[in-house]
Amino acid sequence: MNECKNCNEPVHGKYCSNCGEPYRLKRIDSHYIMHEIGEVLHIKKGFLYTIKKLLTTPGQSIQYFITENRSRLMKPITFLIITSLIYTLVRYFFHFQDYYIEIEVDTSDSQAVRLIREWIQKNYGYLNIIIGIFIALWTKLFFRKFHYNFFEIFILLCFIIGINMLMFSVFDIFSGLTHLNIVNVSRTIALIYYTWAIGQFFDKKKIMSYIKAFSSYASGLITFSCFAILILLLTDFITKH
Repeated sequence: MNECKNCNEPVHGKYCSNCGEPYRLKRIDSHYIMHEIGEVLHIKKGFLYTIKKLLTTPGQSIQYFITENRSRLMKPITFLIITSLIYTLVRYFFHFQDYYIEIEVDTSDSQAVRLIREWIQKNYGYLNIIIGIFIALWTKLFFRKFHYNFFEIFILLCFIIGINMLMFSVFDIFSGLTHLNIVNVSRTIALIYYTWAIGQFFDKKKIMSYIKAFSSYASGLITFSCFAILILLLTDFITKH
């Protein structure tokens, strides 16, 4: 009796009836290579298409993704992690100063505090998910009259924060090449984009939507910053006592 090499269940044909894996793998040949290339190109096409739609019609595109069709845009959490990785790589290879998240830690702080700060600076994909949770809570509060739940709003923010990370990457490269300090410009443009995208998503015809969008973004970042500082202070207090 043949056994599946994946789950060790008996196999009676070409495929395992338990996990679906083939009993015998095909040899790696030109067809396998072309299939792999096709998968990469598909991801690239989806990534570039998602960026295009989020830069031109973010509110409508994300709303359509949530309520109608989820196959055209890239998966939101994957999109956020990839864009955060791009930002991290840009900073790493070009040695640009980080300004997206700034948490000042004195050299006299404990090793645990320094490790937390290093983790924050090196794990933007996970950090952005955490930030998105804080902003989503405030967005849900400000737009509570709409029938979107917390998780749908969180998906909205994954797309928007992902575009923000790409914006920061572009501005970082430009700043490094020209030696111009455009930190405040990039922050302002990112804030304008967020306000525009959120307002467009909920009700693009009302000015109050954009005011609420700005307020939810600012409140989320402030809340996260306070939370992060509190964690650092508690960690420092515990390790010193």
